[in-house]
Amino acid sequence: MNAVLPRFLKSTYRKEPLISVLMTMGVMDALIGGLNDSWSLFAFGLGTAGIALGFKLWRFQQRRPLPEEPVVQHYLPSRSSSSTPLPMLSVSKKKPPL
Repeated sequence: MNAVLPRFLKSTYRKEPLISVLMTMGVMDALIGGLNDSWSLFAFGLGTAGIALGFKLWRFQQRRPLPEEPVVQHYLPSRSSSSTPLPMLSVSKKKPPL
């Protein structure tokens, strides 16, 4: 099995769980109804999947693109704001106890 498909399904279920569940239910109902010659279950499954797909498209169109904000670059000042510099660290010549 392709490794991309499980990742795609997981990301889809996480982003829109309600729509994904309705699509899965609709497709499975249509598949079961089509194989068992139960046309009412087949029609119900197609209707459920169609409504879920329509709802997904409607939500996709409702999203407005986010306005692009200009990237602000901050530069470090030439001098530090503190008046006294930090002391220099030195390595002690004593060996630490083991």
